[in-house]
Amino acid sequence: MAKLKAARATDVPSALPPEPDIAADLDGLAAAASSCSCIRAGAAEATTTAAEGRPLVVIGHRGKGMNTLVSPDPRLRGDVRENTLRAFNDAAASHPAVAYVEFDVQVTKDGCPVIFHDNFIYTQQDGEISGKRVTDLDLDEFLSYGPQREQGKAGKPLFRKLKDGRILKWDVRSEDALCTLREVFHGVHRRVGFNVELKFDDDLVYTEDSLTCILQAVLKVVLEHAGDRPIIFSSFQPDAAQLIRKLQDKYPVFFLTNGGTQVYADQRRNSLEEAVKLCVAGGLQGIVSEVRAILRQPSAVAEIKDANKLSLMTYGQLNP
Repeated sequence: MAKLKAARATDVPSALPPEPDIAADLDGLAAAASSCSCIRAGAAEATTTAAEGRPLVVIGHRGKGMNTLVSPDPRLRGDVRENTLRAFNDAAASHPAVAYVEFDVQVTKDGCPVIFHDNFIYTQQDGEISGKRVTDLDLDEFLSYGPQREQGKAGKPLFRKLKDGRILKWDVRSEDALCTLREVFHGVHRRVGFNVELKFDDDLVYTEDSLTCILQAVLKVVLEHAGDRPIIFSSFQPDAAQLIRKLQDKYPVFFLTNGGTQVYADQRRNSLEEAVKLCVAGGLQGIVSEVRAILRQPSAVAEIKDANKLSLMTYGQLNP
């Protein structure tokens, strides 16, 4: 299996060896944990190193990259709206090395899995900005935000709340409509696999029954529409990560962790050691760690990969 590290899809050089059969190379992820090796994936995307003689592999984060509205780098501010069909297909078309796209899945209150990262969605009406929790919306209301697929129909203007509390108009150079998980399966090039991040709100408490209901809604769409497309599940929510593994064994599950670079009330999220325990106890295939945690504790790579036979991906701006 390919060994991965980070690179932005738009930064991948054009001069490469002959196009590898990346889907075949990574399809082993969907087989079982027994074949897992060390993978180093990116915050935005993932690649192998040429020095290792492995083919370049890129995983597109939210498609062609997240929209960082206040970044001085125009590429990060928004070349194309994140988590849309255009973002996923642009990432797939940007280079033959793009093997997977990653996206965030939430489930609306009427049970439809949709693609959106933030917990809240914001708009402006009559000069007033207001926000609603995505999972409190029904599908029709969710799709009423932003650009519309129906010609001549205007959607609600999209705004985004930043970590510092500011709410800004969410402008990007290349627009596209919000979409459902089902639309992604039918609208994104078959060549690329999907890293399906199961998104949950850190401020909410989820019962096992509520998690099961959400995950079953996602699984229903995946099992009905994935076909032979490679799929990876991942989540920062420890219970969701373990539960999606219990509900299915067809696709690998990775636990997302900051590895102690941020502190949470749930101790399972606060170190690489806890992440390993959770994966081993739940039969997960691997860990996706903030790269700073690995840089602070490089010995963890051997512990994760060799001692516990888990795959390892990393994300973050410091990915080499």
